[in-house]
Amino acid sequence: MNVANNKRRRESQEKIERAFVELLQSRDLNKITVSDIIKNTGLNRSTFYANYIDIYDLADRTREKLENDFSNLFADYDYFNERSGALKMFTHIKENQLFYKTYFKLCYDDKHLISTYDPKRAEAEQIEGNLKYHIEFFRNGLNAIIKMWLAGGCKESPEEIAQVLKQEYRGR
Repeated sequence: MNVANNKRRRESQEKIERAFVELLQSRDLNKITVSDIIKNTGLNRSTFYANYIDIYDLADRTREKLENDFSNLFADYDYFNERSGALKMFTHIKENQLFYKTYFKLCYDDKHLISTYDPKRAEAEQIEGNLKYHIEFFRNGLNAIIKMWLAGGCKESPEEIAQVLKQEYRGR
């Protein structure tokens, strides 16, 4: 019986996801095929299609899983202590570079990007009017810093990158 959470199915999904992430490191999403995945996993094509509609479904689900993992990291995040929060985030990114490189590769529509910004913080800091622009500016700036840091192999320490963020957000 092929129950959604049985051990064999979970193991197959994990194999598929690992092969997919590995392939993403050397290819663009649109260059990865189901055949590539099944060759790398040794699984049958039917196993892939029992779990995913197509490569883009696999990409979407993988991205969602990565987003959930990131959100869980900040479930207890103190938005008013940006020093420890930023340091926690950048430390996690440095320790999980493959995870984040994969995540950004899966943001092929640029609608899903990392954001730890909470509108409550803006309210507390008395940012009035045009809040949506402020949040968008912060989100895109943060993602640009993370992408640049990842592209450079995270050579700077998490403390240095947290300081960069703090300097760019000076006065708030």
